[in-house]
Amino acid sequence: MRDNEGVGRWVLHVDLDQFIAAVEVLRHPELRGRPVVVGGDGDPAKRGVVSTASYEAREYGVHSGLPLRTAVRRCPDAVFLPVDRELYESVSAQVMATLRGLGVVVEVLGWDEAFLALDGDDPEDLAREIRDRVRAATGLECTVGIGENKLQAKLATGFGKPAGVFRLTGETWFEVLGDRPTDALWGIGAKTAKRLKGLGIATVGDLAAADPDALAREVGPATGPWLVRLAQGRDGSPVSDAPYVPRSCGRETTFQRDLDDWEDVRREVVRLARRVAGDAAADGRDVARVVVKVRYVPFTTRTHGRTLEAPSGEPDRIREAALAALDRFTGRRPVRLLGVRAEFTR
Repeated sequence: MRDNEGVGRWVLHVDLDQFIAAVEVLRHPELRGRPVVVGGDGDPAKRGVVSTASYEAREYGVHSGLPLRTAVRRCPDAVFLPVDRELYESVSAQVMATLRGLGVVVEVLGWDEAFLALDGDDPEDLAREIRDRVRAATGLECTVGIGENKLQAKLATGFGKPAGVFRLTGETWFEVLGDRPTDALWGIGAKTAKRLKGLGIATVGDLAAADPDALAREVGPATGPWLVRLAQGRDGSPVSDAPYVPRSCGRETTFQRDLDDWEDVRREVVRLARRVAGDAAADGRDVARVVVKVRYVPFTTRTHGRTLEAPSGEPDRIREAALAALDRFTGRRPVRLLGVRAEFTR
């Protein structure tokens, strides 16, 4: 059966504010107003990274991906809590069921965000209804971005936080974003922004006015024109309620003591590759490529991958590809984290 697609007049992006931290505060009301950090097993003396931080903790420079030990130095008064995936998945499912109850097409992006398609004339009215329904069902706050496409709606959300509503359209696009750096756009990271700046393209307005053919020669025949369309606020992808199908699966481990011996590193990569192979087999997916991540001491991360000769679900093939990827690492410095990711054919 073909999935439903939303190509209505408006796209709404719903983003739950500080989702994981907010769920924990609901469970522990006494923490409201205090800096809360969720990550690892909740012990900042151990190695691990921040999964999320409350707005109060973010004021101290604590953010997702930050080492827990750094987080506690920046905000020693924060409350540190362990990650509870089952709880977050349960609350997220409740939120998404609430959104589907509105009778519109809902495209789930993850635990804490979704796109909705709307044909009506008053998207702000639906946005307010969404906030009210989510709050009533879960006690959580959300921000709603409104746009004429997914790109505009996604970026609008950032201007509406926290717990607000913001509309961004083609008419207001350059007024809001034109003078901002290119990495303000959804899909452009720091590396791409740096490369564009080297080409004399510093702002969203600069990129929107760039020659797509000239940019294609610099960054690639597909990437160049896509970047220009992005800067112009153009996005033709519909909102779809097709079930999300992961493109990869992975496992990683942070070691409380550095791995100095690379024979130990190899053994750990084999162990992780076996777990990943089991995950892929459980989903009935064939693996096309295996990527190994190494985080050296103190916190430098590198990745290398290996494409299989033919897609396979055989554990031995996945293990061999992981070890081949590991062999591409020339540095033999102490290791604090290892990860193995399997990328699927489809």
